[in-house]
Amino acid sequence: MVKIAVTSDNHLDINKQEPAEILAKQTQKILEMNVNYYLIAGDLFNDFKKSMAYVSDLQENLGDQTKVLFIAGNHDMGRGTDFAELESPVNDFYLHNKYVDIPGTDWRIIGHNGWYDYLFARGIDPADVAAFRRGFYYDRIIEQPMTDPERMDLGLAQMKVLLDDAQAAGKQVIFMTHFAPIGDEFIFPIGDRRWATVNGVLGSPRTGELLESYDNVRHVFYGHIHVTVPPREKNGVTYYNPSVGYNRRRLQEWTADNFFDAWQNKVQEIVLTSK
Repeated sequence: MVKIAVTSDNHLDINKQEPAEILAKQTQKILEMNVNYYLIAGDLFNDFKKSMAYVSDLQENLGDQTKVLFIAGNHDMGRGTDFAELESPVNDFYLHNKYVDIPGTDWRIIGHNGWYDYLFARGIDPADVAAFRRGFYYDRIIEQPMTDPERMDLGLAQMKVLLDDAQAAGKQVIFMTHFAPIGDEFIFPIGDRRWATVNGVLGSPRTGELLESYDNVRHVFYGHIHVTVPPREKNGVTYYNPSVGYNRRRLQEWTADNFFDAWQNKVQEIVLTSK
């Protein structure tokens, strides 16, 4: 039996949490949960270096009991890194465009940061989504040598290589990404043009379509959209969103009145069995 716990969108700096304090509390709780793998689906800090340092410290605290794996969200990408580094095998914790096989089982964890291609902005001109992204959205500070749709094309090609390899190896797949692969839970009203535009930078339906085309993909974890929804199954794939979200005066997304309890409430656990 293998236990996996997943979180996303802790946003420790935006949420004004003291990293050392939260690190100690999360370490203790993860040890108590007795999980084999702790997955972080992006957006720890607004700085990649800070996120990597936190993951490294957490792994050191947990020791051999739990393996920590991380992918970058758009906030992690904002500072302290560049496109080339994000596309490289930074360290053993960083799982973008890589995989880890779980010993003694036929399960494989695949990680990919993901991206977006404006297709969720139904009825909105893609040029309007691009203009919103350049002018107002957090991601305007992220430098990349291609357009957003081109970056999504690159990501999908990388995902397909990983998924083809897993299928050929006879592996069942747990897939972790940051950006939304499905759009059936968006909180932004489609009838509101401004919010419909925001939908365009939340992910891509093509990610979900690709994942669902493989009969060995079982579990998909993602974040980016700070909603509280139960796991949903679509075409044989179960989707989970374990995002903690923000706690601001005008945007209160936590499921508790303090960060630690909100994090505990949103952590998703699954138990795997072998063949």
